[in-house]
Amino acid sequence: MSQRAYVVFVSVIAAIGGLLFGFDTAIIAGAVRFLKVRFALSSFGEGLAVSIVLVGCMAGTWIAGTASDRVGRKRFLLISASLFFVSAVGCAIPRHLTEFLVFRFVGGLAIGSASIICPLYISEIAPARIRGALVSINQMTIVTGILLAYFVNWILVGAGPSNWRWMFAAATVPAVIFFGLVLRVPESPRWLMKQGRDEEALEILCRVNAPGPAAAEILSIKETLALEQGKLSELFKPGFRTALLVGVVLAVFQQITGINAVIYYSPRFFETAGLARGAAILQSTIVGLVNVLFTIVAIALVDRVGRKPLLLTACGGMGVSFILLGAAFKFQLFSGGLVLVFTLLYIAFFAMAMGPIVWVVIAEIFPTRIRGQAMAIATVALWFADFVVSLSFPVIADKLHESFAFWLYAGMCVVDFIFMLFFLPETKGKSLEDIERRWLKQ
Repeated sequence: MSQRAYVVFVSVIAAIGGLLFGFDTAIIAGAVRFLKVRFALSSFGEGLAVSIVLVGCMAGTWIAGTASDRVGRKRFLLISASLFFVSAVGCAIPRHLTEFLVFRFVGGLAIGSASIICPLYISEIAPARIRGALVSINQMTIVTGILLAYFVNWILVGAGPSNWRWMFAAATVPAVIFFGLVLRVPESPRWLMKQGRDEEALEILCRVNAPGPAAAEILSIKETLALEQGKLSELFKPGFRTALLVGVVLAVFQQITGINAVIYYSPRFFETAGLARGAAILQSTIVGLVNVLFTIVAIALVDRVGRKPLLLTACGGMGVSFILLGAAFKFQLFSGGLVLVFTLLYIAFFAMAMGPIVWVVIAEIFPTRIRGQAMAIATVALWFADFVVSLSFPVIADKLHESFAFWLYAGMCVVDFIFMLFFLPETKGKSLEDIERRWLKQ
């Protein structure tokens, strides 16, 4: 197997965690309307059933981020796979709402672990020239998981009163496959270097790059590690403090610009626009397909065009899309499929940059010794923002109208655009050590 084929192979295996991440977060979109009936949920209860997973995500992210700096990235990929399996079984067999919430929380632990460890692992093993594309594979598998969840929802929508149980149970199969395949991948070479296991790290780097560049990379990693203290307090020093600000703000705005209001509640949008439940779930599947197709665009462009231009373009397009979607709901412009068109426009812009490239940047900008902990801070902030959006959307829609929520998200797109324009650095083509030295010079 060639070096390029090997690193792609390893990256794809790690990214299967992203597929489970996407499936587990999106499967609730089709199940929640049936859960609402089964457990007689209020608007708040509906929001809680959807968003409790995100509380688990915050906990899982922090645990994985901090502990993986000590025990390794590969081990947490295995732990994440195990938690996905436990959650899938538990959510399929609850006798009452409390049991369901407990196992959705466990699913959140799995998603949180995968959300940080998968892109982190790929970024630490990938050569700089193709790192953006390889980390974006993780987002590709996330959106593929979302599409798969929508498809499963559509297939099972007419399968009787226990259909929602089978929706959750479907995740057991990829969880078992993920666990088995992760056993075949190596540990992160940068983590091995941090542990003083230089020979093992060099062997892995030679498998993903030519021997000459691999040896030069080993020296660069050594030099950079020597400048680090390995303490979380480093993030609050000049230079890295800016990196932390960029990472956290990007993570939060990825969510408060509205993506998971669309991912979790798109069947509700289409039902409000007059579609039957089955047709609404089918249109949500189209949303998932567009998400996949435009993520391919991101993978093709991220290492050519760069991170910043794509993010700015996407943010502007997302804002315009939400303005149009808000107008459609405000003035009940439900004929001719306008709600679907505006939703797809938003998803296309999100998928071409804001989805994949935010994860790329977060995985690139932090010091090696504390990359896991630093990513954990940014990713916990991301999941908290997701929790707020997911919990609040049904309440805002019921109390203030859907249009208010969409225009609120459009306003967040404007703020995010301004922030990125002035504070986001371009990291295209730079090694992780070059990016780190850039912060140290500030």
